[in-house]
Amino acid sequence: MNNWFNSLIFASSFIIATLSISTQALAVENKSQFSLEEISQLTSVSQLSDIRPTDWAFQALQSLIERYGCIAGYPNGTYRGNQEMTRYEFAASLNTCLQRVQELIATAKDNLVTKEDLALLQKLQAEFSTELGILRRRVDVLESKTAELEANQFSTTTKLGGEVIFATAGVFGENAADSDDNPNNNPDNNSELDENIIFAQRVRLNFVTSFTGKDGLNVRLESGNITELDDSITGTRMTRLGFDEDTDNDVVLDEVYYFFPIGDRVKVTVAATEMELNDIAEPLNPLASSSSGGISRFGRYNPILRSVDGTGLGINYQFSKSANLAFAYMTNNAQLPTDKNGLFNGNYAALGNLTFQLFNNLGIALTYLHSYYAGGSDSGVNLTGSTGSLIARRPFGNVSTTANSFGLETSWQMSPKFILSGWIGYTKAESKVSDDNADILNYAVSLAFPDLGGKGNLAGFVFGMPPKVTDSSQIADKDTSLHLEGFYRFQVTDNISITPGLFVIINPEHNDNNNTIFVGAIRTTFKF
Repeated sequence: MNNWFNSLIFASSFIIATLSISTQALAVENKSQFSLEEISQLTSVSQLSDIRPTDWAFQALQSLIERYGCIAGYPNGTYRGNQEMTRYEFAASLNTCLQRVQELIATAKDNLVTKEDLALLQKLQAEFSTELGILRRRVDVLESKTAELEANQFSTTTKLGGEVIFATAGVFGENAADSDDNPNNNPDNNSELDENIIFAQRVRLNFVTSFTGKDGLNVRLESGNITELDDSITGTRMTRLGFDEDTDNDVVLDEVYYFFPIGDRVKVTVAATEMELNDIAEPLNPLASSSSGGISRFGRYNPILRSVDGTGLGINYQFSKSANLAFAYMTNNAQLPTDKNGLFNGNYAALGNLTFQLFNNLGIALTYLHSYYAGGSDSGVNLTGSTGSLIARRPFGNVSTTANSFGLETSWQMSPKFILSGWIGYTKAESKVSDDNADILNYAVSLAFPDLGGKGNLAGFVFGMPPKVTDSSQIADKDTSLHLEGFYRFQVTDNISITPGLFVIINPEHNDNNNTIFVGAIRTTFKF
């Protein structure tokens, strides 16, 4: 019986060695044109059209197939012995062989293994001793690394992730003036901008805890001193960077939310603070990330998704692999019991978003948003998420306002290295203290070139119109601003990227009396 178990050990070693002949096989993710479901079990070596009796591995294949039944082929009757195998194929073949070994153990008979078999196995073990030694060393290294990770892990349930941005930026041009009819017009318009170059930083620490393996509690700490290049500096909020954050370098609690599944199709997210609508209705734009995407605030995604952030509830229902329906209710200052605050009496937004993945490379999203702004509070009215003109932000001033917004977003990956994306957003705003109303429109088209010049690199271009009041019973924007943006992200290492970029605002504040404003930045991102 000891000889029997020794032979099984030899057999298992031979199986592993046979499946590991190509040292590159373990590094290939999926190069076969057939899926695992298309690999079929064989009963005779004659079923393989590309195997000949003269092949050096013929006898080994014949034995494994006809005596042990643990070699599979492709449905077209080929074995492809010289082709690299994927990890999936390796796992499937190894599992089949091990199951067969277990069956042999269960039905073992004294005369099942002959001396000739043992001699052959010993010969094969000696022949593949180098490969077996490599596998043993790999296993030893993996066990050592696993033990080290277990001994030094941050937590058994919590993963820690960090991100640091160093930013060098500057604005060039003249201070923008708002519409001549706007009572909120900047009194310091058309003066030269302070063309001082700044150097600042933003730091984020993310703690993600899972209690069941399928849920997640996300807690983010943040600190930064990246100035908002808004109307207080340039006369317009169209010049804001997409990664600005100014906490005076104080550490603040930036995000707290918990998500969990209900069944296989529903995910529920409960946010205590600072969650954004785009966390529930994820933008299709590949330039959406603040740390690795576009450098401007407007160029990241549709401004209607910036309506209200803070405390709320989100629900994602996955109809199928190609369709997702999202609902969200968000309110800011939910923790304050004072007038025009709280969970239902302050600013809030209710979202409905339907995303279709029509093909593997083409997605379309339809968005509806109803929002309410109490007005008069510190948070005030901000219909555009600080991306458009000052009139579009508060078309009736800081008074109670409702808005119904509609968005269409799409992204088409025309090739592995070219993605065409875009959006259009329309908002119908109404004053709650008068009969006034206004129409607000914005749109953008973006081009993304992944891996341009090297793996991990990204070139991006954005062209669009920041939110504009196209029609109003009070004041409308008389001209049209255009947003032009270009950047190139150079992936230095897996953890470090450098992104120089420039965006230009033509006719700032939708006023052609204003000169063009240029905003340049170099964003260096460290992730760990």
